[in-house]
Amino acid sequence: MGYNTYASFGLPTFLVVVVALYLLFTDSGEAFNVGRFLEETSPFVWGSLGIGLCIGLSVLGAGWGIFLTGASILGGGVRTPRISTKNLISIIFCEVVAIYGVIMGIVYSAKLQTVPEAQLYTRENYFTGYALFFGGLTVGFCNLLCGICVGVAGSTAALADASDPTLFVKVLVVEVFGSVLGLFGLIIGLLMIGNAKEFLPGPPAVSAIRI
Repeated sequence: MGYNTYASFGLPTFLVVVVALYLLFTDSGEAFNVGRFLEETSPFVWGSLGIGLCIGLSVLGAGWGIFLTGASILGGGVRTPRISTKNLISIIFCEVVAIYGVIMGIVYSAKLQTVPEAQLYTRENYFTGYALFFGGLTVGFCNLLCGICVGVAGSTAALADASDPTLFVKVLVVEVFGSVLGLFGLIIGLLMIGNAKEFLPGPPAVSAIRI
């Protein structure tokens, strides 16, 4: 466990510190400029990353939840076959999490319009790109945690139902409230892009061609 923690967090942190110190002591500190990175990165990149993270993390959460729930349903169904059909509702709850992400990805993709590169770098397009990125990130992480929550609750519901049929409805209520968390993320994602417009071309004099 300690080795995995070091490999996951310690090594990347060490590499970042080494690179930062190298740039600092070689008089290249300006290359380590977050503001410059944000300005020179295309708004299309931010928007596309947001859409990808929104769908990808949502599907990851749904798959994780189905893995947790499905394993318990199959394991408990060996001893108690009657739980196999009734507990499939937990699988549906997990799948809904992925559907939330796909819906938001479709909504976000409507903001992406073809704009000439020389006219792309405007304040409005930057705002749209950042809104899509952070909105997609928020929706994705909400759905990821929602999928895990529903998966754990669904797994518990299957095992509880196998032991005592009267406990299924009680645990199912907890699972329903857990699935609502993904809906909260969807609402937040819609609010974050509420004032974001589609990508529109700006005056060429305002924009400079960037990489």
